[in-house]
Amino acid sequence: MQENSMQNPETTGVSTGQTVQRTQKITWKKRFSAKRLAFMAVFVALSFAVSLLDFPIFPATPFLKLDFGNVFILLISFLLGPIEGVIVCIVKESLRISVSTSGGIGELANMLTTCSYILLPSVVYHFRKGIKTVAWTLSVACIIGTAVALFANRYINFPLYMGEKAPMFFKQSFWFIVGFNLIKTVSIAVLTLLLYKRLSNFLKKFKI
Repeated sequence: MQENSMQNPETTGVSTGQTVQRTQKITWKKRFSAKRLAFMAVFVALSFAVSLLDFPIFPATPFLKLDFGNVFILLISFLLGPIEGVIVCIVKESLRISVSTSGGIGELANMLTTCSYILLPSVVYHFRKGIKTVAWTLSVACIIGTAVALFANRYINFPLYMGEKAPMFFKQSFWFIVGFNLIKTVSIAVLTLLLYKRLSNFLKKFKI
């Protein structure tokens, strides 16, 4: 009786491995269900369309143009998860190449800046929800996003457009870049918080 009740370790290991694989497949299938993919596609379109409505805020640096397309990327990161947010960001910036004059270099810089901005708050939020958590993670994200924007402008955008004069122009524009990106990231954070609750209720209603 005792021998019959014992399980073969090898058989148990295989069974456990198959269970883990099956669980992972179900998780990924649920993550990228038809409803969620359609929702992501809508947010890509919204983010892209809104990003075209850009405008400068500092006369001294007209190349720094503010738009609110990243509101939808941050929203999708909170609503569905950081992976979905990064995917929406990549697709949106890929679409931007079609209307860009930078040959994709500017879009690469935007992609790096945006992803660095959305990751911390969206990852932490999915483990620990609450307005306090959102507030401090978004505050830190604004600083991270601004720091990465400085790096991207210094080593990607400025060398592309200004060549050997890039260090000089970067030095002259430093505080404008800092101010611009702080204004942009804080504005996006505030707009996202204002829209989040309504969209969260929508997702629950349609079981997305």
